Amino acid sequence: MSVLAVFPGTFDPITLGHEDMLRRASALFDGVIVAVAMAHHKKTLFTLDERLEITREALADLPKVRVLPFDGLVTEFAVAQGAQVMVRGLRSGTDFDYEYQLAGMNRHLRPELETVFLTPGAQVQHISSTLVREIAQLKGRVEALVSPTVLEWLQRRLG
Repeated sequence: MSVLAVFPGTFDPITLGHEDMLRRASALFDGVIVAVAMAHHKKTLFTLDERLEITREALADLPKVRVLPFDGLVTEFAVAQGAQVMVRGLRSGTDFDYEYQLAGMNRHLRPELETVFLTPGAQVQHISSTLVREIAQLKGRVEALVSPTVLEWLQRRLG
């Protein structure tokens, strides 16, 4: 049986922390879909189309990974794609509290969809898209937090 996983997020932008998690997930599962949220509720730095392109470029070396947009409930998207697993990242205890509750709700909505938690490597555990955006907007150095591809996109956007 082939196991397909979905790794959802806004990816505004994708960071080395995300990439670490996706490399781990692609080693565990037969395929991984990076589900990029439309994120109507957030003011994003990059448009959906830009986030899709940035993410595809950053993950171009991972043949088992596909990048797709989604809107609505991620559980419905995952089931529609034929996925059996939702991958979520945990950086801290604070993340765990939120993600545990979310996993319970997802199980309520779609019992056939299992949630798997992965932790990032220690060297990227502190990275978040929010912090990367804030640092980049304030002209700080983010090259140790994102891939060269993402850095180019940030520099073009923010000057």
